[in-house]
Amino acid sequence: MRLVLFLLCFWSLHVNATTLHLATSSNPARLNPILATDSSSAEITGFLFNGLVKYDKDAKKIIGDLAKKFYFKDNKTLIFELKKNVLWHDGKKFTAKDVLFTYKTLISDKIASPYSSDFRFVTSVKILNEYKIEVHYVKPYFKALETWMMGILPEHVLKNEKNLMNSSFNTYPIGTGAYKLKQLEYSKNIELVAFDKYFQGRPKIDTISFHVIPDAMTRFLMLQSGQLDVGSVEPFVYERQLQKDFFTKFNIYEKISLSYTYLGFNLRKKKFQNPKVRQALSLAINRQELIDILFLKHAKVCTGPFLPGTLAFNPEVKAPTQNIREAKRLLKEAGYDEKHPFTFEIATSNASSIRPYAAEILQYQLKKAGVIVKLRVMEWQAFLNMVVFPHKFDTVLLGWGLSPTPDPYMFWHSKSDKPGGFNLVGYHNKQIDAMIEKSQGMIERKKLGALWRQMFQIIVGDNPYLFLYIPNSITAVDKNIKHIEPALSGIWHNYIQWEKD
Repeated sequence: MRLVLFLLCFWSLHVNATTLHLATSSNPARLNPILATDSSSAEITGFLFNGLVKYDKDAKKIIGDLAKKFYFKDNKTLIFELKKNVLWHDGKKFTAKDVLFTYKTLISDKIASPYSSDFRFVTSVKILNEYKIEVHYVKPYFKALETWMMGILPEHVLKNEKNLMNSSFNTYPIGTGAYKLKQLEYSKNIELVAFDKYFQGRPKIDTISFHVIPDAMTRFLMLQSGQLDVGSVEPFVYERQLQKDFFTKFNIYEKISLSYTYLGFNLRKKKFQNPKVRQALSLAINRQELIDILFLKHAKVCTGPFLPGTLAFNPEVKAPTQNIREAKRLLKEAGYDEKHPFTFEIATSNASSIRPYAAEILQYQLKKAGVIVKLRVMEWQAFLNMVVFPHKFDTVLLGWGLSPTPDPYMFWHSKSDKPGGFNLVGYHNKQIDAMIEKSQGMIERKKLGALWRQMFQIIVGDNPYLFLYIPNSITAVDKNIKHIEPALSGIWHNYIQWEKD
C-alpha cells in the first residue's frame, strides 16, 4: 500500500512539474557573477546568485537581498547585517565569510574583471560576527551601496581554487539563487531547477530551460509555435508580421530598454586619432533613418553615454544632423578624398539580429561621404575573444546595458583601458579622468548630476563612439504564465511568484 501511495505521489509530482522555456542567443562564457561580462552569462547567473542588495521593482530604491539590514555608520563606513536563513545550493550556510571572500577575490590580481573597479575605494571589509559585515571606504562614494549588488561567491567551494578564470566552477556554479544549475549543454540547452530551500521561498515554476538559438527568426518561430514561453519580438515583426491569433495567445510588454547601441572607434589606431575624422563620420550618418528602417517607432536616437530619465542625462545635447557636404570637407582636411578614401571595418556579432543590418545601413550611409566600409559579422564568443577584448578591431558595433545609477569610471576613465576593462576603445581624456575622480566622492545628488551632465557633453564632443539608438524592449509572454507584474524594471522582479498553467 505504501509503495502504491509513493508511486502515485511521484507520478503526481512528475505530471504537475512545470518548465519555463526561454531562449538565449549565445552560449554563456562563464556562469560566475564576477566574470559574467556577456549578456547570456549575466542573464543566467541572475537566477543562480544573489547580491547583498538589489533595486526594487521600479529601479529607484535599493532594498535588501542577502542583507536583511544595511546602514551607514558614518559617511565612510557601511554596515551589512546578513540574513541567517540563506543556504548555498549544496546545503552549506551562507555567512559573512562568503562576503569577505568575494571582496578579496574581486581585488585580487589573479582575475581580470571589469567589476573590480567598483571596489577601488574600499579600504577594508571586516567580519564583525558570523552575520555582520563592516565596510570601510577611503572617502564617501556615491555608488557604495550599488556595488554590493554583485553576486556573492561561496568561500567553502572556492577558497583553494588557484585559477578562477579557468575554474570548473564557471560551468558548474553553486550559488544562493532561486534556481540551481542542473544541465549545461553548449549550443543546445541550459537547464535550471528550483532550489527547494531558497530563502525567499521555493519558486512556483520547477524548471527554467534556456535553449541556445543564435538566429532571431528561429527564436521567434519557436515562440510563435509555443516552444518558448517568453521571448523578444523584433519591431518589424511586431508591426508587419503578427496575426491576431498571436495576441490571443501572448501578452505583450513594451518598455524603453536600459541599454544603447554604439559604433566604437579603436582610438589606439592612428587613423581614428584625428578628431576631424571622427566628426566627419558622425556627420555622415543619419541616426533617425537607421531607427526608421530597423525599429519603426520602437526606439529613439541615442545622444550620449547616459540614459534618458537619469540624473546624468543631458537634454541639451542633441544628435548631429546628417551633413554629407561637411563630412566630405572634414575628411578632405584630414587628407582623404575620392582618390584616397577613408577606409575602415565594422566588426559586430550575429548574436544580435539587428546589429548586422545596422552595420549594412551605416555602410550605405557612409558611402555617400566617400567612406569605404568593410563588414565583419562573427559568432558571439569568437567576436568577444578574438576581436573585442584583445582590441583587434577598427570599430565595433556593440551595446551597453546600464544601471540606473551610471558609473562613468568603468567605461570612460583611462585606467579602465586595461585587459578585462570596459574602456574597449582606449578613450583617454585627462579632464574627464579628473571629473570622474571628483564625482566618485560626491554624495549630494544635485551636484553629482550636474557634473555627470557636463561629462556627457564633453564625451559626446570627443566622438569616441558614434552613439546610435536606444531600443525598446518588446517581450511576449504566453498567457499560461500567471502573476506577472510589469514595473519600471521590467517583468522579472517577481519571477519566483510566477506560475504556469
